[in-house]
Amino acid sequence: MGKGVIVLSVGGSLINSGTIDIVFLKKLKKLIMSRPEKFILVCGGGKPAREYMSAAKEFGVSRYGQDEIGIAATWLNGELVRQIFNAPELIKKPTKKVFKKVLMVGCYKPGHSSDFDTVRWGALYNAKIFNLSNTDYVYTADPKKNPSAKPIKKLSWKEYKKMIPAEWSSGLSTPFDPVATRFAEKHKLKVFLVNGKRLDELENAFDNKLFIGTVIE
Repeated sequence: MGKGVIVLSVGGSLINSGTIDIVFLKKLKKLIMSRPEKFILVCGGGKPAREYMSAAKEFGVSRYGQDEIGIAATWLNGELVRQIFNAPELIKKPTKKVFKKVLMVGCYKPGHSSDFDTVRWGALYNAKIFNLSNTDYVYTADPKKNPSAKPIKKLSWKEYKKMIPAEWSSGLSTPFDPVATRFAEKHKLKVFLVNGKRLDELENAFDNKLFIGTVIE
């Protein structure tokens, strides 16, 4: 893959699913620092984001307000990861910057998840885009609810759009959100979805080798 730029979206569930996963973060840092590429990192909000947003909903807080709370959770995760990598300041508004190894970016505004920020930064830098979550593939159905759900290794954005809600709602949990999906389709982007618990598979994907995961393009 050479010394290009990789945009890596780190699902919040990998960072904090109730407690901060120190072991995962150490492994992630070791992998990134061993690679020749430059990395733009985007962090999701994880369980804390959904808990705070759920509490806000009980008080009648608007969807916009719930999104703002979720964004704040992504900034907290992002600030932790930024400090771990000793990266420059957490950058929230998309703008092209020169950086040495790791650029830490945060969600910018309500109306979508960190997936949209991921593809927007990917388009800005013409970068390879990888999305880390806690599942191995995109499935035909939710494997936690449907044991007959089948993994999908490759599909188009048009095919994927039929599998998810057409519109964004605060706290929506899908492999890739609908706003990001439309942007990726419009800009003809390719996104690799990999289980963050399998960082060896992520490295295989980096090196264009066979890997466990899903490609949407």
